[in-house]
Amino acid sequence: MASQEAARRLEAAGGGSYRDYLNRYNVIYIDFSVEPRDCSSYSQYIDRVQSGINFDLAEAYPECGLDQSRATWDLLTDIFQKTDDKFIFVIDEWDTVFHLPYITEEEKQSYLRFLRSLLKGQVYAELAYMTGILPIAKYSDGSEINMFLEYNMATSERFSEYFGFLDFEVDGIYHIYQQTVKNARITREELAGWYDGYQTAAGSRIYNPRSVVCALTDNQLRNYWTSSGTYDSIFHYIKDRITDMQDDLALLVSGEAVPADIQEYAAASMRLSTKDEIYSALVVYGLLTYEDGCVFIPNRELMESYFYLLPGTQVGRCADPGIKDRQHAGRGNPPD
Repeated sequence: MASQEAARRLEAAGGGSYRDYLNRYNVIYIDFSVEPRDCSSYSQYIDRVQSGINFDLAEAYPECGLDQSRATWDLLTDIFQKTDDKFIFVIDEWDTVFHLPYITEEEKQSYLRFLRSLLKGQVYAELAYMTGILPIAKYSDGSEINMFLEYNMATSERFSEYFGFLDFEVDGIYHIYQQTVKNARITREELAGWYDGYQTAAGSRIYNPRSVVCALTDNQLRNYWTSSGTYDSIFHYIKDRITDMQDDLALLVSGEAVPADIQEYAAASMRLSTKDEIYSALVVYGLLTYEDGCVFIPNRELMESYFYLLPGTQVGRCADPGIKDRQHAGRGNPPD
């Protein structure tokens, strides 16, 4: 009862079909970024996923007498046949496999077949919601996982307001910050300058949600981007082409936009040989934003990362005169 009362206070409760679907489906959540301990092979990786789901299904449906050694999709089919229960799948970071160093090209294809067997055309699958950075369509040339509708911030207008925090949402969080944090140091304008600046295809203005929350929690403005091998690799491509890109970098760091032909699938291969491919990958990973055929650095948080790529730069010299001007002019915004 307590959970239902809390749910009624959510915006979703205003939907006309809210009560029709409330508590109607079990949810299977899979975070593909979580690896087994000391994992060094695809079989270890995917066995952990299947074994975990199978164990949960056997525990939730003891009356079905499930054999946990069978394939997950077979167990789910048995459950549906005996109970008519359907499932909603929430899959986070579906593309992790494509970044793991021990996964071969052949095993990546096996992973796509795993997703196909689990989800495609299955009577027990009511809905699958899948998130990740790399485009699904890149890997569905055949029939593996071509059953998804795909949305991204840079080129898809639908759902664009959900890729980050909108202004009114940040206003609400900032009000809580002012009421609860002693010696609150961050101004609302500073919050926008540091973490706003991303632009969606629909023209929505959004903020980097993680950075906003971290800054207000810590009561400190700074770069909250978590360094990773993927991001470092992309910046490595820029360094390799520093001579070709030096003029563009100077423009970007001064707050100007640079023309670019965004190619959605460039980030998938990570074989970036042209400036447009590099810029495309930077947009996909949220390290640049894209609008009207141009890319630009969205905010102060990311400005210093680019500034350090310029020859002869030093710590503390970062300036961002263009960012504030763009925001007041209505350009730019959302994060990932």
